Amino acid sequence: MDLFNIDIDISIAETLPSEFYNSEKYFELSKEKIFSRTWQYVCDTDNAKVPGQIYPFTLLENYLDEPLILTRDKSDRLHCLSNVCTHRGNILVEGSCIEKNIVCRYHGRRFDLDGKFLSMPEFAEVKNFPSKKDDLPEIPFNTWEKFLFVSLNPIVPLQDFIGEMCSRMSWLPLEEFVFDTSRSRDYLIKANWALYCENYLEGFHIPYIHTGLSNTLDYSGYKTELFQFSSLQIGIGKSGEDCFDLAKDSPDYGQNISAYYFWIFPNIMFNFYPWGLSINIVKPLKPDLSKVSFLTYIYDESRLDKGAGAGLDKVEREDEAIVENVQKGIKSKNYDRGRYSVKRETGTHHFHRLIAEMVNEF
Repeated sequence: MDLFNIDIDISIAETLPSEFYNSEKYFELSKEKIFSRTWQYVCDTDNAKVPGQIYPFTLLENYLDEPLILTRDKSDRLHCLSNVCTHRGNILVEGSCIEKNIVCRYHGRRFDLDGKFLSMPEFAEVKNFPSKKDDLPEIPFNTWEKFLFVSLNPIVPLQDFIGEMCSRMSWLPLEEFVFDTSRSRDYLIKANWALYCENYLEGFHIPYIHTGLSNTLDYSGYKTELFQFSSLQIGIGKSGEDCFDLAKDSPDYGQNISAYYFWIFPNIMFNFYPWGLSINIVKPLKPDLSKVSFLTYIYDESRLDKGAGAGLDKVEREDEAIVENVQKGIKSKNYDRGRYSVKRETGTHHFHRLIAEMVNEF
């Protein structure tokens, strides 16, 4: 059977084989086939809030490992640019700063904040110089409210990935959400990035693994909605649990919703709670090692530590333990593929289908 052939009919489909999670070959293949062609959440626009501000970052450090900068020019326009000098490849900006230009400290090459080449010492005799190749390459990026996404080679616009989330959560005043460093942290997971995502994409395990969370959610009402490059799991709160005060223009008005769990292919989760938002980014490091970054944005501090949005560190550690156990199990010679619960694992099946399509078609 073809490794990347996941039947569209979930009732007869089999999962990705264990080789996908254990093999260095498929770990490397996923860089170009999946991660370079999809969108990654990077930061919020507060990191380049005023003209002259420059924010350096590495796109999926230790995997894609692409050095980039976010700049805001004197006309108040945002740009995402390569952070590599077009002369000899030096890293240009090593820390957040406010500058009039970008200057390479190696040989003095100078760029405008929109990436255009400005000047270079000792180059008067060089023919056919400067050219377009001397500008800093522009990197595709887009924003949703204050949240910024980047892609090295996007197959489709960002809206195709996050459009349903933008529409569903349009009633929220996201510009009022404030990043909280004290509640944000990284977790090192001894498991393949895709195993972590699969676990996230089904509520099937909640009654078995998350007893605390299970006490707040009505499992019978838990549901999953599938979109082209994303999915949504809706957690319905039990009576008396903290739930959203939904706006009348929300399509979910009248329901006791404790959490919206949006997943953006391949590795991003936007988890909305009555208190705010937890963005989770699964970052591949090795075939059996991942880093998961939890980024916390608070809207209503009075509702922290209530309902489905409480105890996220405990929930994460419970997920970590079970996913690491699965990573050990799939190394067994006695396991290859599994089957899907038609009722509870539509999100995981959808994820596997997308992996297969990306690898086969692009």
